[in-house]
Amino acid sequence: MAVAMASSGSNFGLYSNLKAMEKQPSLRATPFICSFGLDPVQLPCITPRRSLSSSTSTFISKASPTPAVENGSSQETDAVPTPIVIIDQDSDPDATVVEITFGDRLGALLDTMNALKSLGLNVVKANVYLDSSGKHNKFAITKASTGRKVDEPELLEAIRLTIINNLLEYHPESSAQLALGAAFGATPPSEQVDVDIATHVHVYDDSPEQSLLVVETADRPGLLVDLVKIITDINIAVKSGEFDTEGLLAKAKFHVSYKGKAIIKPLQQVLANSLRYFLRRPSTEEASF
Repeated sequence: MAVAMASSGSNFGLYSNLKAMEKQPSLRATPFICSFGLDPVQLPCITPRRSLSSSTSTFISKASPTPAVENGSSQETDAVPTPIVIIDQDSDPDATVVEITFGDRLGALLDTMNALKSLGLNVVKANVYLDSSGKHNKFAITKASTGRKVDEPELLEAIRLTIINNLLEYHPESSAQLALGAAFGATPPSEQVDVDIATHVHVYDDSPEQSLLVVETADRPGLLVDLVKIITDINIAVKSGEFDTEGLLAKAKFHVSYKGKAIIKPLQQVLANSLRYFLRRPSTEEASF
């Protein structure tokens, strides 16, 4: 999955370290107007069920209430599959491709497509294929304002969280398999990911013009935006990328460069160390103060 990002000079408009609105009495969404570099989009601000340390607010667009469950089959198996959400910017030159897999439990995902449209997006193509891992729902998405693929990290993160939120809404059994289930789901994950063990950062030579950065760590809201900000803060450009959510883990691959060239070894080490420090550093809950 690949995510096209802006270069090191990008202005991440929504990235403002907003506080999560945890004092609201219920999980129902309240309107919140914000802009992702296009026309202002009304997004619901979802209140977590539990406190969740994160450097960004979580703005999730929810589908309209419907009596129908967004599920292709009522048949349940004992083993709950691992939910996978892939944001792919490399496979289509004109659109952002989103792929969702949850075993064979997903239906047509019409409500998810409607929720994405509420973010100011168009779903220009959709298809489904089956393999040994289950049913894969793929959407090609463009910005309604430009007809082009999404390149703002904030909007890409909003797409990811919107999809995960709909998984939690229509498939509550996925809650225990997703990191966001701890805040927004019916059942929190039974096991916690050790960030020190789960975090891996590697930089590889890709071509004379770019390097390949591979990051794996524990998932949390705002992670995609945070990664891009850390990278660009040290003047490294993110040319394109791939961001996977696989259960409790997040896996990213970014094509990066420095002044139009592949990153030299000393700068690779600086980049890797910066990301490891940011991802592994302990976080302190506000309630502890």
